[in-house]
Amino acid sequence: MRYAMAIDTKKCVGCSDCVVACQTENNVPIGYCRDWITETVDGSYPNVELELRSERCNHCDNAPCVRCCPTGASHVVEGGIVLVTPEECIGCGACIQSCPYDARYSHPEGYVDKCTFCDHLVKRGQEPACVAVCPTKCMYFGDLDDPDSDVSVSLKNRKFKALAPEAGTEPQIFYLM
Repeated sequence: MRYAMAIDTKKCVGCSDCVVACQTENNVPIGYCRDWITETVDGSYPNVELELRSERCNHCDNAPCVRCCPTGASHVVEGGIVLVTPEECIGCGACIQSCPYDARYSHPEGYVDKCTFCDHLVKRGQEPACVAVCPTKCMYFGDLDDPDSDVSVSLKNRKFKALAPEAGTEPQIFYLM
């Protein structure tokens, strides 16, 4: 089992419902976020392309944040989900510095926090909060090892990219183009 997410950049409207759902579901402190919307503009007038992306931790197969954590607080659980155990985190920030996606932040309570793919919901057979609330249904989540999962089907049928492939992290977030 390998959990992954695909996000359709043609359907995302940048509404930030995913951000608010995550903050609400995971009690993220005001002023912080585990996911965010990025706007990228390519080209020059009159040939300009706009891409809106919902970004978060990429739950990498080769996660530098896990390798550099001195306490083991950053770790991988079943399905490839990268988590942080707050009680074991000393807040050193090594994982923040090692992440090429800027996906971690220092929680006001002294530990590092990040997207968890809402593992507490996934364990109950539900979708992550961001996926469940998306009004354009541009986010697909599931098991890459299951050829019939939403994420597998979306990746079979469309061109896609991952962010910062040169980092060698083998991210599990994909952007449909």
